[in-house]
Amino acid sequence: MNNSEQLFLNELEKKLWKAADKLRANMDAANYKHVVLGLLFLKYVSDAFDARQKELLKLFREQGNPDNIYALPREDYGSDKEYQQALLDELEIEDYYREKNVFWVPKASRWDTLKSKAALPIGTELWQDAAGKPVVLRSISWLVDNALEEIEKSNPKLKNILNRIAQYQLGNEVLIGLINTFSDANFNSPEYHGEKLKLNSKDLLGHIYEYFLGQFALAEGKQGGQYYTPKSIVTLIVEMLEPYQGRVYDPAMGSGGFFVSSDRFIEEHADAQRYNATEQKRNISVYGQESNPTTWRLAAMNMAIRGIDFNFAKKNADTLLDDQHPDLRADFVMANPPFNMKEWWNAKLENDVRWQYGTPPQGNANFAWMQHMIHHMAPKGSMALLLANGSMSSNTNNEGEIRRAIVEADLVECMVALPGQLFTNTQIPACIWFLTKDKSGSNGKAHRKGEVLFIDARQMGYMKDRVLRDFTQQDIATIADTFHAWQRDQGYQDQAGFCFAATLADIKKHDYVLTPGRYVGAAEQEQDSEPFAEKMARLTEQLKVQLAESAELEKQIKANLGGLGYEI
Repeated sequence: MNNSEQLFLNELEKKLWKAADKLRANMDAANYKHVVLGLLFLKYVSDAFDARQKELLKLFREQGNPDNIYALPREDYGSDKEYQQALLDELEIEDYYREKNVFWVPKASRWDTLKSKAALPIGTELWQDAAGKPVVLRSISWLVDNALEEIEKSNPKLKNILNRIAQYQLGNEVLIGLINTFSDANFNSPEYHGEKLKLNSKDLLGHIYEYFLGQFALAEGKQGGQYYTPKSIVTLIVEMLEPYQGRVYDPAMGSGGFFVSSDRFIEEHADAQRYNATEQKRNISVYGQESNPTTWRLAAMNMAIRGIDFNFAKKNADTLLDDQHPDLRADFVMANPPFNMKEWWNAKLENDVRWQYGTPPQGNANFAWMQHMIHHMAPKGSMALLLANGSMSSNTNNEGEIRRAIVEADLVECMVALPGQLFTNTQIPACIWFLTKDKSGSNGKAHRKGEVLFIDARQMGYMKDRVLRDFTQQDIATIADTFHAWQRDQGYQDQAGFCFAATLADIKKHDYVLTPGRYVGAAEQEQDSEPFAEKMARLTEQLKVQLAESAELEKQIKANLGGLGYEI
């Protein structure tokens, strides 16, 4: 984005969040996110649907182009009225939308319907149902719930997913205000101080949806981290793995951030890779699992608004105890599971087929998650796993033996140490494990058997506020480019204090501890060109001047206090 686009987005975020945050006077964050995200969901799918309608209408009206299979020639209809009706009827054919991965939105669920009907007095007749009975406006929350229900009827994958808002008993005026705010926001053809921006409604609303997820995570504290992984970390992992073809799996998916980032990765790299982004997305299959029912629903909504086909199983379930995709072998596996999870073990997990490298300790699930993901990797698959730093060095309760077995199986491809303060819900230092089942040099990669790349990124990033650190786009590019240069043998070089390509023999010498700092060493210090004797003399003279100034200042302070009747 250019500077104007970024400033526009920042102002839009604050405006919409301020409007949404008014609900906090009536309900807590755990509930009001359902109201806000539900309305954002309706706005998003409606705008994407509307954009496709305008595109179709233009195609229907296009005359004389033999390559346009959508054209409706005017001469096929007796009158203008018949032709206009034919156009309207054609616009309601679902296949035209689904073929472009555009979410089908029934008339009762479209934003224009919601906005216009919300402005009517309570008790007004809205339409007639299938039996011919009048349907009246009961409340604004009922109107929203009806829109959500109609979407579920038309999109079976969302059955029982969309959360109804009537249960929160919000006043009509509060909801009308929120609807008007979302309506007034300039999502279509936005301008900033007279400059037309290259941002479309779909991209803007998707950005706002992610921004709200992050804000809700902050508002809910530790609990919010269950459904939100910092965007920069998700982007880093996706940029390193490059999941643009095959099966993508996240066994602890939260709100589906990895899938959204994969979708964005495909779009951003379409031109460079010379493929059509829409067509390429059809080569991606998304699989996920989540134990929290609220988060499971958020993930499904997150996929729906982006037109991503998904398989999140028929229910929310604990991945380690109730694997919903037992036969899946994925090309890319990505996850940010809860760190150091203690209460996870069950007696039925004894001798589980997934524990190929050793039974994980009952008091910590880190290596249970890792082995679950290895189990679900395809023969040439790759994975990225966010874990607490302890996973790289702990030798307690069989963890050291499991790590050793995984290293000796030559599964570890890269280790990345992250800076602190990246997460909203924990201050525990974290790292990323990159594992692969194929280091043989296929798909344009170099032969890297018996090697592991270590990257120490602890000094990277910036403080975005007093609490949270974040990566810049340049930080992400530097780490990803370093990994790819090594992975493809394209000009990679070790860099003291940042990266080092180690052999399994090197790792064995360090007793299979995988902390990058042990391998990359210290960064080279800049050579001081000033001779020591001259530097010492200069600093001594500087200290004398500063001490003299301090003594003079102390003398003035005593004199001033003496004038006020105080003695020191």
